[in-house]
Amino acid sequence: MPAITLFVDADACPVKQEIYRVAERFVLRGAALKVVVVGDAMDAADDYIAARAGAGDVVITADVPLAARAMKAGAEVIAPSGKPFTEDAIGMALATRNLMSDLRSAGAVTSGPKPFAAADRSRFLSTLDAALMRLTRAGFGTRAGPEH
Repeated sequence: MPAITLFVDADACPVKQEIYRVAERFVLRGAALKVVVVGDAMDAADDYIAARAGAGDVVITADVPLAARAMKAGAEVIAPSGKPFTEDAIGMALATRNLMSDLRSAGAVTSGPKPFAAADRSRFLSTLDAALMRLTRAGFGTRAGPEH
């Protein structure tokens, strides 16, 4: 049975504890959590995750370019807010991200992301649980645990 791995882009991830709790229900007892610390090169964590994530895996990130790369590799991708990245929406998300980056580079004052709320946490738990159930029903199993 192919395995499921959770890849967590953990810098500034507000739902790490929730990921551990959900993963406990899907990970074999006695399995270990693997924490991977990558170098400090630009995009080192993104490159690590993108090189390893694939079909049957879940990537948790707010980073839109990483989300696009992981989706291209076949992984399911969820933002910490609980919003799943989809094929239909990733192009618009990339375009919006690039536009906002260009505006900031040109000196425009833009607002940052909205504050993380309890509803985001609840939506995340529900979305992650649903993704893991869907993958399990599709015949994927579990590996050692969430990786971040």
